[in-house]
Amino acid sequence: MSTHVRSYSKINLGLAIGPLQPDGFHGLTTLYQTLELHDLVTVSAVRSAETRISLTSNDARVPTDGRNTCWKMVERALERMGVAAEVAIYIEKRLPVQGGMGAGSANAAAALIGLERELGVGPDSGGLAGGERLRLAGEVGSDVPLFLLGGAVLGLGRGEQVVPLPDMPSVFCVMAIPEVGVSTPQAFRDWDALAEQGTSGAKAPSIADSDGTAEAVPVTKRDAPDSLTPLGKPDRLNELSLALAALYAEPGTSGIIRGSHPGNKQGGSEGTQSSQENDLAENTLLSLVRTGVENDFERVVFPAYPSLREIKRQLMGTGSGAAFYAALSGSGSALFGLYRSETDARQAQQRVQNAGTKALMTKTLPRSLYWTRMFAG
Repeated sequence: MSTHVRSYSKINLGLAIGPLQPDGFHGLTTLYQTLELHDLVTVSAVRSAETRISLTSNDARVPTDGRNTCWKMVERALERMGVAAEVAIYIEKRLPVQGGMGAGSANAAAALIGLERELGVGPDSGGLAGGERLRLAGEVGSDVPLFLLGGAVLGLGRGEQVVPLPDMPSVFCVMAIPEVGVSTPQAFRDWDALAEQGTSGAKAPSIADSDGTAEAVPVTKRDAPDSLTPLGKPDRLNELSLALAALYAEPGTSGIIRGSHPGNKQGGSEGTQSSQENDLAENTLLSLVRTGVENDFERVVFPAYPSLREIKRQLMGTGSGAAFYAALSGSGSALFGLYRSETDARQAQQRVQNAGTKALMTKTLPRSLYWTRMFAG
């Protein structure tokens, strides 16, 4: 008997980069949102005298040894539970590898969920308590903890400190999957260089538009590594955190549906969205845009990969069918757009595909649906 777990993906609705910390990581504030697009992780596990792990995949690019996040998660979870088991993991890849959608991190969370079901353990029956599960997830990868919550999630620290936020209804989403790959470490190095230019007063770099004109990238003191508030936190992160706090504090104006959690059916519906749900989702996202939510990585990734900036424009579109938000996800290379209707989303998908880039249509996945749809077959 095996357990099949849908390993859902994510986008970053907003991402603010802070200065480099003593541990070698940058402080981040980000707003995660899970999507219906997923890999499928199958776990088989039986208790045994000693632990043995095997891992296979339909994608040759996926490591099948201790480098894999699933392997790390299962091995460390068994150690902490004091359990030995023979575990077989199969990863059916449907998501792009290193595409900014959290695929590898989601695989790790799915492997843990599958392992727990296979062994029949839980917080009160030999398994890891909620806080311990999140700590373990954060050790395996910065994006892993969000997939133990699902829905709309605020990420702090390296992104591994997670807070579930009230969910908005599901909306249509188009993911653009360029062939180009973006190195996250290099993106951070480029950000540090940009921040240093801001500190030294160097001329701001420019992003070349598709028509050959250039648009200056604003570089300010707040982006510098030593730009701290009296509380010792980066200004940029504080701005996004305060904006999100203000937004979620006023559900009457933001359209946020409060109290969404596993088992609560408010987060979305299986069929076509009602007009009211579309209005709520649109109001929420437009409120986010008004707060100035953006992805800081765009300021260094777009100059290095001008084609990604053009793809964002294709996703955004114009007129009545335009996206109400489009952005790079994580450090890329995947980008996304969010739309009022399936028709608008299909038109955006066609625009992107006509320009030669793969595009997938999906929907955002609220927390309640995330958990009710987790197990497959």
